[in-house]
Amino acid sequence: MSDVSETANLLHGEEETCHGDAGYTGAEKRNDAIVRNKAGKKIKYEIMRRPSQIRKLSKSGQYKAKKREHKKSSIRCKVEHVFGVVKGQLKYKKTRYRGLQKQEAKFNIMFALANLILADRPCLAV
Repeated sequence: MSDVSETANLLHGEEETCHGDAGYTGAEKRNDAIVRNKAGKKIKYEIMRRPSQIRKLSKSGQYKAKKREHKKSSIRCKVEHVFGVVKGQLKYKKTRYRGLQKQEAKFNIMFALANLILADRPCLAV
């Protein structure tokens, strides 16, 4: 689980929304959390609820909460699939810290290739 105090270090200041898993619960309430982006707009935090918190709700509340959580996770899964392709199919496991510009170029190429792989999947054809 990630340390919530590091949330501010993960943001670059141009976000409109910040999506996170249940490990980041309460991130927007911390003193070091970025509340507004560089344009002055308020950053909306979309943090997943813990399953134990959903179980405490009434049946109708659980239904609504599960629908909302599904909507949040469907946004996050679009990003997670790309990382899965890069790590699984392209076999990228480690980062070397020599030549960070080369690493950045390599990442850009790998993620562009991962997007092409995902776009070419037959299950996405309509």
